Amino acid sequence: MLSGKKILVAVSGSIAAYKIAILVRLLVKAKAEVKVIMTPAAKGFITPLTLSTLSKNPVYSDVSSEEGWNNHVDLGLWADAMVVAPATANTLAKMANGLCDNMLLAAYLSSRCPVFIAPAMDLDMWVHPSTQHNVQKLLSFGNHLLPVEDGELASGLIGKGRMSEPTAIVLHLEQFFALQNSPNLLAQKTVIITSGPTQEAIDPVRFISNHSTGKMGTAIADQMALQGAKVILISGPTSIVPKHPAVQSIPVRSAEEMYQKAAQYFPQADIAVLAAAVADYTPKTTADHKLKKKEGDLNIELKRTTDIAAALGQQKQAHQIMVGFALETNQALENAQRKLIKKNFDFIVLNDLKDKGAGFGHDTNKVTFVEQNGNIVRYTIKTKAEVAQDIVAKVIDLLPKA
Repeated sequence: MLSGKKILVAVSGSIAAYKIAILVRLLVKAKAEVKVIMTPAAKGFITPLTLSTLSKNPVYSDVSSEEGWNNHVDLGLWADAMVVAPATANTLAKMANGLCDNMLLAAYLSSRCPVFIAPAMDLDMWVHPSTQHNVQKLLSFGNHLLPVEDGELASGLIGKGRMSEPTAIVLHLEQFFALQNSPNLLAQKTVIITSGPTQEAIDPVRFISNHSTGKMGTAIADQMALQGAKVILISGPTSIVPKHPAVQSIPVRSAEEMYQKAAQYFPQADIAVLAAAVADYTPKTTADHKLKKKEGDLNIELKRTTDIAAALGQQKQAHQIMVGFALETNQALENAQRKLIKKNFDFIVLNDLKDKGAGFGHDTNKVTFVEQNGNIVRYTIKTKAEVAQDIVAKVIDLLPKA
């Protein structure tokens, strides 16, 4: 998957820099063309000579050298992917805020390719609000965050802060390019996706709803369409619209309207992704006029809405794949596992609102896949587009093999 790909490896000053020799070697072995940029601090941990020998290319560190001017713009434009590894707290902060005082940052600010960031630092530095704020900022720019691993750190502490292992970085790149280069893995498949909130009318001007924006469901629709699927997006009220022109959007408002449309299209679907935040309750009666404020409390009697996931799960055929979502605030895993079985999902995407950067309104999400076979796969915080890629990759993996 990496054969012929141009990978720019950008190394900053962390003890984890010693692993970059292995990373470069693995990339070259995968037949990628590799160039390396180092910050001045990185050269204290691993020599440019080592990385030049392994990459078979000069290593860049200064904007100018004895050979002349090193064009950072050319490097940024040359690469199919840039991997910042290890990315120190200092480098993350500079990248997030557009500071440019070394060759690595100049190349980053000039790059037009996907950028993959592999942080490496001590536990307290990683969890510090400043670092997490910078990570969120970088993700909002569309950068890709590689998982921070748990283990023994250089300080002697045990916890998160270890750079992703070189093998894991290479695997992530391979998976990314596999999806990018194989845009028809879902050709001739029909996918229905529910997305966004529902609005349950109290009167002509008021309703009961939630904070869902539809960002996650729409991102999934775009990724499914990118893989060649016929995508039907059944969406509650939202300002988020699909970017892919092939996505067929069906707007609905209430939980009942969403159920009716989902039930209509489900029989023809190969894949159903139920990402909408559907109201569990709706007013028993809806006033035909605006309710006026008066003395005392207002009591609104509610009734249950149709459980869309449960209803479709009962109709599910052997060839169909169903993906559910669970947004939890307590006993998240236990609740998701019960929902997985009760509603006949193939796997469920669990969001825990206790996780920073997860849930409604964010450009990012932090999810766990809970699968029918008992597997539990936890992901680091990612952009919703990246989470959508992970969901699509899992669905493709579940399709019957020819």
